[in-house]
Amino acid sequence: MTENVVPLFKDPTPGTEPAPAPVPLTVVADKPEPARPVRVFVRGRRAVAGAVKHERTRTVARVTVRHGAYLIGGTRIAARRAWDGRTGARYQRMMRAAEAAGNYEAAGEWEERLHRFRAERHKRRMDLLKAPQDLAKSAAVGTATGIGALIAVGIALAIATKDPWDVFTPLMALVELVRLLVVIVQMVWGPLVAVGPWLALAGLWALGRHQAAAPQWALPANTRGNDAGAPITPSIVVTALRDLGVAPLRNAIKEMGDAGAAMLGPIRIAGCGVEVDVTLPSGVSTNEVQARRKKLAENLSRHEHEVFITIPEAARTVRLWIADSGALDEPIGPSPLALDETMTADYAKGRAPWGQDLRGDEAALSLYQRHLLITGKSNQGKTAALRALALWLALDRRVEFRIADLKGVGDWAMFDGLATVLIQGPTDDHVIDATEMIEEAVAEMERRVQAPPGTKFTPLICVVDEAQVAFMCPVKGDDGRPYGGSKATSRYFMAARKIHNQGRAVDVLLWQGTQDPTDQNLPKLVREGAHTRASLVLGTESQSRMALGDSAVDGGAAPHLLRQGLDKGTVVVASDGIKIPAGQPSITVRTHYIDDTAANQIADRARALRDGVTTLTTTGENEEERDALADIATVLGDNPRVLTADVLKRLTTLSPAAYGAWTPGDLKRVLEDAGAEPYKSDGRMVVGRDRVARALTNRDTDGSASA
Repeated sequence: MTENVVPLFKDPTPGTEPAPAPVPLTVVADKPEPARPVRVFVRGRRAVAGAVKHERTRTVARVTVRHGAYLIGGTRIAARRAWDGRTGARYQRMMRAAEAAGNYEAAGEWEERLHRFRAERHKRRMDLLKAPQDLAKSAAVGTATGIGALIAVGIALAIATKDPWDVFTPLMALVELVRLLVVIVQMVWGPLVAVGPWLALAGLWALGRHQAAAPQWALPANTRGNDAGAPITPSIVVTALRDLGVAPLRNAIKEMGDAGAAMLGPIRIAGCGVEVDVTLPSGVSTNEVQARRKKLAENLSRHEHEVFITIPEAARTVRLWIADSGALDEPIGPSPLALDETMTADYAKGRAPWGQDLRGDEAALSLYQRHLLITGKSNQGKTAALRALALWLALDRRVEFRIADLKGVGDWAMFDGLATVLIQGPTDDHVIDATEMIEEAVAEMERRVQAPPGTKFTPLICVVDEAQVAFMCPVKGDDGRPYGGSKATSRYFMAARKIHNQGRAVDVLLWQGTQDPTDQNLPKLVREGAHTRASLVLGTESQSRMALGDSAVDGGAAPHLLRQGLDKGTVVVASDGIKIPAGQPSITVRTHYIDDTAANQIADRARALRDGVTTLTTTGENEEERDALADIATVLGDNPRVLTADVLKRLTTLSPAAYGAWTPGDLKRVLEDAGAEPYKSDGRMVVGRDRVARALTNRDTDGSASA
C-alpha cells in the first residue's frame, strides 16, 4: 500500500535537477486538556488559599480568636481566683516561688500565713454548721417580735380611731407589702433570667480582655508582645544574657546541661526590685556585660535606668539589680528632718538621713572628718542634696558654718543666723570674698595644728556652692596672683588644697558643689582630695570619672547613665561614710527633697538650739552705696513695664543683702518718694520704665542745680 506524501518543496524547473527526497509531514497532536472537574478543583484550591492568606481573613480570624480567648481566659481567671480564695493554693504557690528564689525567710512567712488561713477557714466552717440552728432561732424571735410590734401599733391605732378592726391594719399593710414585692419579683424575674447569663458572659469577657488572656498573635498590634514589667525569673535572666551579643557567653550557655541555670545565684528581693549574682563562664569578662547595659535591660523588658550592674568581690561575677517596672519613677517621701521636730544631730557619731538606696533602705551619710564634693548638671538637685546635709548638721550646736553661695539666688538664705559667714552672689567680688573666707579657714586650721596635743576643737564646715565660679574667676589680686585657676599661684585653689591636706585632722572641712566637672573648673588635685564624692546626672563617662574616680566607674558607677530631668536628686556616692554593699565601690541614693519652707523650719529649730549667731553677710560690694532707684532702672532693662513682684525678685538677685528683706511696701515707698509710683496695668501693679527714667533725670537735674 503506497502512502500519499505531500512534498514540502517542489522543483521550479522540472528536469534540470533531480527533486529532493520528499520529507514526510508529521503532525504532533496537542496535549489532551484535563477534565473539567480537575480544573474546577485547582481553581477552587487557589481561591481558597488566596482567601485564607488575605489580610482581611487574617484580621477576622484574629478578632474571632481574640474575643473567644477573652471569654475562655476570663472564665479561667475567675475560676482560679475563686479557687485561690477558697483554698490555700495561692499561699503554696508563693512558698514555691520563694524557695525557688532561695528566699527561705519569705517561704517561712508564707507557710505561717497558710496555717492561719486554714485555721480561720476551719472556724468559718464550724460556724456554718451552727448557722441553720441560729438562723431558725433568729427567724422565730424576729417574727414574734415583729408581729407583736405590729399588733401594738394596731392597738394604738384602734384606740385613736375607736375602730376595733384597726388592730389588724398594720398586719394587713405588711401582707400587702409582701404581695407587692412578689408581683415586682414576678415582673423582673423573667427579663433577669434572660439577660443575666449574657451579663455574666460580658463580665467574664471583660475580665479576660483586661488581663489580655489571648494568644500573642491574636492580640492587637499595639499590645502584641508587650511584656514590660514581667516578673524576673531564672529563665528570663539566662535568656537575656544569651541574647546579649557576646559569642563566648552564648556558646557557653548552649553547652551547659542546665541551660545556664548554674550561672545564677538565688534571685533575692531587694527593695523595689530583685538582685541576682551571675558567675560568667570562662572567656567572658565583666566589662563585656557592663558595656551592654542598655541591651541587657531591653532583653529583661526594662528601661536602661531600671537595671544596674555592679562588680561584687567574687571573681568573674556581675551583680544585677533589676527594678520593678516604673518603681524608680515613684517619689520616696519627705525627709525625716521635716517630719521629726525632735531630731538632733551628732557630728562625730551620727549619720545624716540623706535618702534611700535602690533597695528602699535608708541611706545615711557620716560627715565626720570628711571633705565632700558633689557635682552634676545644672538644675538636677545638687544644691538641695548638699543643703540637706548642712541642715541636718546644723542641728548640732557645736558646728560652725561658713558658707559661700556663688549662685546667689537665696538657696542658702535660711542660714542667716546660723552661719558665721554667708556670701551670696555670682560676681567676681563674691569670689574674692569666698576666697578670703577659705583663706581665713586655712589660718584657723594652722592655728589648730599648732595647738597642744589633745586639744579638742569645734567642727568648722566651709561650704562653697557653685565652686566652678571660683575656679574660673580671672581676677587678679594686688599681688598679681589670680583668684581662680588651677596653678600654684591660684589663691582659691591653694587654699582648698591646704584644707584638704591637713584640715581633716583638726575638724576644718571643705564641702564643694560644682556643675559639669572639667579639668578647668574642677582641678584634679581638688576633686581627689574629697573623702565623700557624689554625683548627680552627668553628660559623659569621662565626667563621671572626674566626679567619682576611675575605680568607682570601673566598678559600675554610672552617673552619666542617669536620666536628665527625670532622676533629679538621684546621686551616685563613693565614700566610706555610707553603707555600701560588700565588694561595690559606690551606691546609688535617691535623696530626700527639702523645699524652702521646710528648710526654713529646720533652720529655725537649729537657731533655737544656739545662743545666737551673728552672721557676717557680704555682697561683694558696700551695700550702703547702693542706689535703689538706679538699681530699679537696671532690673527693668528694656521692658516698658514690669510687675512689682518681679522687680522685687530681680532686686533680690542683684543684691540679696540690700534687697532680700524688701517688701512691696518698701518698693512703693522708694518709687513714690522719687515720683515714679507704681500703677495698675490689666489689673496688676507694675513699675513703668519711663517713670523711673524720668525720676532719675529729674533727680540728676535737681542735684546739678543745687550744686
